[in-house]
Amino acid sequence: MKLFFRRIGPIGAVLMGVVVAAAMAKAGETASGGAPTDLMSAYKSIGLGAAAAFAIAMSVIGAGYAVGRIGSAALGAAAEKPELLTRSILFVALAEGLAVLGFAIAMMLVQKI
Repeated sequence: MKLFFRRIGPIGAVLMGVVVAAAMAKAGETASGGAPTDLMSAYKSIGLGAAAAFAIAMSVIGAGYAVGRIGSAALGAAAEKPELLTRSILFVALAEGLAVLGFAIAMMLVQKI
């Protein structure tokens, strides 16, 4: 199992988890006495789940990259001029806002399932 996740990577594992969760939710809906769902409804749920996983994955990867680059530059600048530390923390916080926005979009997509 560890080799499988190493080959598909963390983004593939997240996408696979969302797809499996959406399929299980649809299967539970039909098994619990709900109206039988058609195939297009199941595909729509899986597509929305995959879109939510992609949105959160890409925004977190982008925010992590931005924080890594901005954070290292900010600490380098703060080592030379300590008065720049407050201003540089603002830029790091703006990069973290990217992850929060991706999470908000992912939650809106999940609510449509």
